[in-house]
Amino acid sequence: MPQDFLNTLEATINARRGADPATSYTAQLFARGRGKIAQKVGEEAVETVIAALQDDRQELVAEATDLMFHLMVLLADAELGLDDIRAEMMRREGVSGIDEKAARGA
Repeated sequence: MPQDFLNTLEATINARRGADPATSYTAQLFARGRGKIAQKVGEEAVETVIAALQDDRQELVAEATDLMFHLMVLLADAELGLDDIRAEMMRREGVSGIDEKAARGA
């Protein structure tokens, strides 16, 4: 089975930490810090919502791709990764979303 592209992308993102910001957009994001990375995640999330509300499938795919990329950069900056997200999703499997949300508020 071929390696999942998101795993490959995650490795590439991690390799860009400390790279020359003049040659890599990802390195530029890391150099600008977590606040800027988080800001980009927020911007991309808003653009994803707008595309969804406009019912523009092509734009939704493009914006969701941007959102996922920037989220992966943010996770990498926090020394987290897809395995952390997978583990949390698996922990929540079979738990009602309502019950899970209520447990977080307790």
